[in-house]
Amino acid sequence: MFSISKRSEVEPFHAMDVLAEATKRRAAGHAVISMAVGQPSHPAPRAALEAARAALVEGRIGYTDALGTARLKSALAWHYRDRHGLDIDPKRIAITTGSSAGFNLAFLSLFDAGDAVAIARPGYPAYRNILGALGLEALEVPVTAETHFTLTPESLEAAQQQSGVRLKGVLLASPANPTGTVTGRDGLKALADYCAAQSIALISDEIYHGLTFAGEEASALELTDEAIVVNSFSKYYCMTGWRIGWMVLPERLVRPIERVAQSLYISPPELSQIAAVAALGASEELDHVKASYAANRALLLDRLPKIGLAPASPMDGAFYAYVDVSRFTNDSMGFAKRMLAEINVAATPGLDFDPLEGHRTLRLSYAGSQGEIAEALERIAVWLR
Repeated sequence: MFSISKRSEVEPFHAMDVLAEATKRRAAGHAVISMAVGQPSHPAPRAALEAARAALVEGRIGYTDALGTARLKSALAWHYRDRHGLDIDPKRIAITTGSSAGFNLAFLSLFDAGDAVAIARPGYPAYRNILGALGLEALEVPVTAETHFTLTPESLEAAQQQSGVRLKGVLLASPANPTGTVTGRDGLKALADYCAAQSIALISDEIYHGLTFAGEEASALELTDEAIVVNSFSKYYCMTGWRIGWMVLPERLVRPIERVAQSLYISPPELSQIAAVAALGASEELDHVKASYAANRALLLDRLPKIGLAPASPMDGAFYAYVDVSRFTNDSMGFAKRMLAEINVAATPGLDFDPLEGHRTLRLSYAGSQGEIAEALERIAVWLR
């Protein structure tokens, strides 16, 4: 009998397990409202859909260069000039099969087995799981009110001294999942300077850019050419299922990334690249979608404390409320299962994001429609009385 690798022994992504159960209940006829995954309820922008339809009629969809089409890279370079005032050489841009492929490519090209990479706790669970599957060490650094819910040079130093490891990489998300933290320009600058001084690779996850409601949204590229930026069309652009993302790389890292991408992915999907070019020009439509998130956020900020689910961190960006459920339970996993089974509202247990303290927290996505969010809150309020 063949064996199964130790690298596959990662924790399940509980948000996806909850989604699967919610889908099963919905198929059985239950009126399920899912606040479990960060998936916009709005479809891809109209221009993106029209571009994809036209490409399908033409029918010539095939491989592209491993790092994507020149057209999409040039469109993204224009995006950085327009939004951030940056002159990015399109040759530094790599198109990826979603941001997930970007993280795989970054980790494989930057680090060797056994290297340590700092991530925030609480933080996106796939970071921890991908690093572990690749034989890398995820050094989880607690982010609290004292650190403004973000990584700092001081917290990184303290974590290294306590663990006895030396970092080869730091991965920061802003806006962050699940905390909603927006790390401003000064915080990013401090991290960039620290990493440069310590010869540490800085990976900046910017997939929730465009979805900042409070604070200062800045790209790490505004502060250093050495950052590895990962971004995606999934969130602001409402294109989760299209599986299309991008990276901006230091010039010397482009060819190593390309070599790995050629064998792992061949190329990102051409149809999605065609749609993505069109999506970049759809900001007016997408800002209306963002306004609906802002209305959902305002509703949550008002109602959650009143029903005993106070936010455990800022809700400054992304589209999540990370709430404290300790008034009701010390088992967020069981709490989430009961909530789905009893009132058909799906949410993600905090253990996904924080293996140590997540038993006291729950993540609620407010990327759905305003009607769904209002109905979910009403169900939860009645359930908790």
